[in-house]
Order: sequence, then structure tokens, then C-alpha cells
Amino acid sequence: MFKMILYFLTILFVSASSLRHKTRDKYGLLGEPPMLKNKVLPEDEWFSQMLDHFDPTNENVWMQRYFTSTDYFKDGGPIFLMIGGEGEASPVWMTNGAWLDYASTYGALCFQLEHRYYGKSHPTNNMSVENMKYLSSEQALADIAYFIRGMNNKYNLPKGTKWIAFGGSYPGNLAAWVRSKYPHLVHGAMSASGPLLAKIDFQEYFQVVTDSLATYGNNCVSAVKGANNQLEKLLKHPVGQKSIFKKFKLCSPLKINVKKDIANLFEVLADNFAGVVQYNKDNRGFKKSPGWNITIDTVCDIMTNETIGIYIDRYAAVNQLLMDTYNQTCVDYKYKDMINLLKNESWDSAASEGGRQWMYQTCTEFGYYQTSSKKNVLFGDNFPINFFIDQCSDIFGNEFDKGLLLKGVKRTNTLYGGLDIEESRVVYVHGSIDPWHALGILSSNSTSAPAIYIEGTAHCANMYPASDQDLPQLTDARKRISSLIGQWLAE
Repeated sequence: MFKMILYFLTILFVSASSLRHKTRDKYGLLGEPPMLKNKVLPEDEWFSQMLDHFDPTNENVWMQRYFTSTDYFKDGGPIFLMIGGEGEASPVWMTNGAWLDYASTYGALCFQLEHRYYGKSHPTNNMSVENMKYLSSEQALADIAYFIRGMNNKYNLPKGTKWIAFGGSYPGNLAAWVRSKYPHLVHGAMSASGPLLAKIDFQEYFQVVTDSLATYGNNCVSAVKGANNQLEKLLKHPVGQKSIFKKFKLCSPLKINVKKDIANLFEVLADNFAGVVQYNKDNRGFKKSPGWNITIDTVCDIMTNETIGIYIDRYAAVNQLLMDTYNQTCVDYKYKDMINLLKNESWDSAASEGGRQWMYQTCTEFGYYQTSSKKNVLFGDNFPINFFIDQCSDIFGNEFDKGLLLKGVKRTNTLYGGLDIEESRVVYVHGSIDPWHALGILSSNSTSAPAIYIEGTAHCANMYPASDQDLPQLTDARKRISSLIGQWLAE
């Protein structure tokens, strides 16, 4: 799913291994920059928010976490706001990242606001279906608006102080949307890797994965396709099923008649490649981040290495590499195990890392399901759209069906405009390697809302701190964003 549900950078270990691909790689989350030795992390701060911004009779409040940095602030300077998304907000972003380079240039006061229901920002006592009705992008945007008002008052900021919003992935959406919905509060926005178009069957995702693997060479694509063909053939025979169990270190033997288990297995193995592609060479944590050195080149080197064995042996070798990286002893592909984990309503559960919350948002607002529906898909056709729609009803109840999902996606695109959004002082940034660019704005004729499409870069790559290994076009993109911010602040 959402290699945007592709960061939940807290890696869930063996007890929650069936959530690995649903809590880090696929949901598209923004990672974490490296922590600099001479920096001190900011303390948690808390802001009182209304539980329901759209019901004046509901007077319940809760405390939302945020971080502050005054390191670069100069009197009369702007305010920069990094918007939190579908995972815990990281205070490391208050010490490093491209946005702080811009803050230094323009003398900005910086805040980071954690998204409701993620991290430590718990509006309700648990994540029951009844309580999660207060989890939506609309409520999150209103949180931002009230937070801006609150900080203007707290810091006695002069009238006309300009706020610039920053967001990557789902928060990239929020950055664009908050500029559109609250233009009197937000002066400009940088939207990175934002899938602005809500879509149920996001079949284009794996097409981009295929295209990105092809940048290594068609031999890598052929090997991955060959491995999936061999996997399907082995599944047809008991001896082959035992071979799969052993090669891929499954937590339990296969039962070929349990179709959703088989679908989940195919998706888990496909996600090994999708997660690598999505975050390819993105500088998100350097050597402190698990998997920092696993790139398209890494997995394709394995897939094209004939000394390892036939295609499926190489496919298993990639799986082993990812298992070792994230300290997993076996692959839990069982559909019911995954569903039971995501049904847990407790804030102390593995699902509270973001898996349950983001799944709820995909089921009610966005879709974004990365399916195998597209013809001739590299990873076979074993996880179609119904596989994901069923997850909604299996986790949250029968009312969360295809009809509700259709209404939710239509509503989202109606509220925000999808790819037809019209606004000014916004820059949309995408990388060609990142599969999420398929749902974003890649080109624009508007000088007031330009698009930057960076060839060869991955998910939210422009947001991370610069590296000597950065492509020239990535360096140029960061410079252009800085120049745009300067233009906006002069307006």
C-alpha cells in the first residue's frame, strides 16, 4: 500500500513483521535527516486544539505537539512551518534539512507541527472507529490554521508577518492545500512529492517502479519479471510451495487455498523493490538510517547476478537482504495477522506507529492503493484493487466498503481540486524515480505556481540536506526553491 502506509521509520520487528511494508516503505513518508553533532534537539511543546473544528457545540480539546527553532530568526523575518504527516514528527528536522538553509538565508522563525493522531499527538483516548472520525485532512488543515493564529499571538508577531509552509509526501498535499484554503494565513508553500490527486486504484505506481528499475538496465526488469513467473509456477505444486517457504523464510507454511495470503505474499515481495526505488539515494539518514545504502543498484546487482542462481533465488536474496536490514527472522505474510494488528485500537500497539491511522485515511479520503491491476505489471496480477478495498471493511467494519471509498475520494478531489488546483505562491516538486510523482503536478504554465520535476531523484529528495553526491539537477532545484521563497517574501 501507501509507500505512503510507503518512514514509519520506527521499524516493527518480528512480532509485527506483517506490518513492515505497511509501516515504513510504502506509505511515502518523509524520512529523517542526519543528526549533526553540534546540535541540540528541541523540547516538546504543546498547543491546545479543538477536537472538532467544524462543530461549535463540541468543546472537547486536546494537546498537539510541536517544535520550535529560533536559531535563524531575525526581527521582521518570516515564519517557516514544516507540516507533520502520517508518522511521528522528528525533532531532528529542527536541526538539519534544506528548509533550514532557507531559514538561515531569510532569517526565519521555524516550527514543526505534528499531525493529529500521529506520534504523540493523541486527540482521543484510543483509535476506535468512533474516535477516528476526527482524523481527516480537513481537521488537520484547520489545526494548522489555529496553530498559526496561536503562534502569532504567543510571539506577538506584527501584522503582515509571512508564513511559508513546507511539506513532503502527504504533508506536501497539506502544504499546497493550506495555502489554497487559508491564503490569509499562509503566504506561500513548498509541496514536495505530494500526490494531490486522490485515486483508488493507483496502478501507475508499479509502472514507475518498473521504469525506475529499468534505469539500471532492462536485464534487471527481466530478472524481476522472471522471478515472479517462477514464483507463480512453484505455487501450483506442493513441492514448489515448500520451496517458497524455505527460500523466502516464511513464518508459516503456505496454504494455497487462502487467496488473500497469497496476494499479501506477492505484495510483500514486490514492496521489497518498491520501497528501495521510492527512497533511492535520498540522503534521508545517511549511515544512521536502516537501509541507507540499499539502492536500485544494490537490488539490481543481485537480480542480475547469475552466480546466485535462477531468478527466484535472486529474488529470495533481495528478500533476505531486507530481512537482515530490518532485523526480521521470518516473513509473516498471513492476511489475518496483518488485519488483526491493524484492528488494534490502543496507542500502545504496533499499529499506532501510523499503520492504522493512515489506513483509515486511505479508506475514507484518498485510496492510493498500489495495485497489480495494470496489464503486464512486473510483479504479476495477484494484488488487485479488491484486495485493498476488503482491507478497509475487514479492519474498520462493513460500512467501510467500496461505496464509502468512492464517495471519500470524490469528496477529496472536489474539496481540493486534485491536479486542477488553482493557487499562487506554491511550488510543486517531484522526482522522476519516485512512484508518487504519477499523482502529482509535474508541469505548470503558471509563474506563480511553478512545478519542478527533477530527473533521477526519489521521494522528497529536495528536502534533505545537500550531499556531495547530489545530482546537479537536485542542487539546482534547491537553489530555485530558495529563489522562489525570496520572491514570495518580497511580494
